[in-house]
Amino acid sequence: MFPGEGRGPVPYPRLARRRDRCCAPSLGPGLCRGTAVIETERLILREWRDADRDIFLKTCNTSAVTRFLGGQSTDEQLDAAIARIRACQAANGHCFWAIERRNDRSFLGYCGLKIANRVCPAIEGEIEIGWRLSEDAWGQGYAREAAETTLAWAWANLDAPRIVAMTVPANTASWGLMERLGMTRHADLDFAHPVFAADHPLSAHIVYAIDRPHPR
Repeated sequence: MFPGEGRGPVPYPRLARRRDRCCAPSLGPGLCRGTAVIETERLILREWRDADRDIFLKTCNTSAVTRFLGGQSTDEQLDAAIARIRACQAANGHCFWAIERRNDRSFLGYCGLKIANRVCPAIEGEIEIGWRLSEDAWGQGYAREAAETTLAWAWANLDAPRIVAMTVPANTASWGLMERLGMTRHADLDFAHPVFAADHPLSAHIVYAIDRPHPR
C-alpha cells in the first residue's frame, strides 16, 4: 500500500472469472484459475475477513513496516484502506489479498493486485502488484512466494500486457524483490508522489514492470 492510494477501483477489462475451487493442472499445484484463493507450499492468499482488521493494525502498521510508506496511519486511515481493498476485490475480482501461513493460519500481511491510480498518470489504469508483510514475516521468502504466485494468477486470469510496481529508491528490499521477480526498472515512468512535498525523501518513486510471458 502506498501513500494516498485509492480513489475507487478503475474498471479494467479482464477475462471471465469462475467461482469454483477447481484447480487447473496447467497452472501448477494450488493455483486456481478464476478464484480469489491461491495456495502455495506455505501460504494462502485469500479475500479479507472482518477478523483480519485488528491483527493488520497491530502487525502491519509499525514504524518499521511503514518506514517507506509515509509512517504509521491512524485507525481510520487503515479502515478506509481495507475498505478500498475489499471494494477492489468486489469490482475487479482481485485485490491486495490477505496472506495466511498455512501451518498455523497466522495473518502475515497482504500481497496482490490493484488498479494503479492517479498518483502516476503514466501507469494509471494498469495492473499493479504490491505487498506489505509484518516484521516477523520478513527474511523468510514469504513475499517472493506470494508475489510469484500472484503474477502467475494474473497471467492466467487477466489480459494485462504487463504488471507494474512502484516503491522509493531507499527501499532496497522492495525493488530488490521486484528484480528477483524478473521485473525491470522503467526510469521513464518514475514520478514524484503528490502526497509529499518535492523535497521530501519519499517524494521520488521508481517504477518497475514485467511483460506478459510469451505463450509456450
